[in-house]
Amino acid sequence: SYLAVLLHRLERAGWVRRVKRGTYTLAPGLGFPEAHPFAIGMALVQPCAVSGWAALNHHGLTEQIPRIMTLTTPKRVVTPSMRGGAGRAAPSSWQVGEHRYEIVSVVPSHFFGDEEVWVGDARVRIFDRERALLDCFALPRRFGGLAEGLGVLERHVRDLRLDWLVEYAKRYDSVAVAKRVGWALEHLGMRSSPPVKSLRTLPMRGLRALDPNRVPQGSRNQRWGLIENLAAPRKQRS
Repeated sequence: SYLAVLLHRLERAGWVRRVKRGTYTLAPGLGFPEAHPFAIGMALVQPCAVSGWAALNHHGLTEQIPRIMTLTTPKRVVTPSMRGGAGRAAPSSWQVGEHRYEIVSVVPSHFFGDEEVWVGDARVRIFDRERALLDCFALPRRFGGLAEGLGVLERHVRDLRLDWLVEYAKRYDSVAVAKRVGWALEHLGMRSSPPVKSLRTLPMRGLRALDPNRVPQGSRNQRWGLIENLAAPRKQRS
């Protein structure tokens, strides 16, 4: 019965930091190894996987160091900011010390492609290279538009398992996402590749914007059913 009182006193004294109810980590600056930010993220919600910019950076696909770490989970999570306890933070964010996390809840069928890796002395789950890149095509708004995904693919095409990327695009169960991936691969010279052909032949009604983050205006690519709007202005958020 004294444990709760002891933890409260240790927190007030600056020895431990509260991650969430019932979960604490040693405070920094005590001479002990600090918990890796990914490990702290794993303690916030289970199951989850590190995704977004943090996953791309971890795999060496981008040099951009994320200010906010993204955690993808198939669960619906109530964060402290949703309860009004985090000031002006975004509703899906979770602040732990100087680390800020964004919780992205997805349907269970979209939670795949994660792997277990070691960071320091902790084992964490993280989207693998191809699954992390797929999010650039599936959720381009989170990356500032489709250009980031296209750039990563072009720079690291020799390092990626492209057959995995194609299978992930099919598994995501969104024809528009699969078409974007296929269009990008074709523009890298893989027009005759059987995996790319399998994406092109997927049935889709009507035309979709290549970059849904931009106004759907531009040349119409009937081959892929896409409006090539990379040069179009960005959509204004309401």
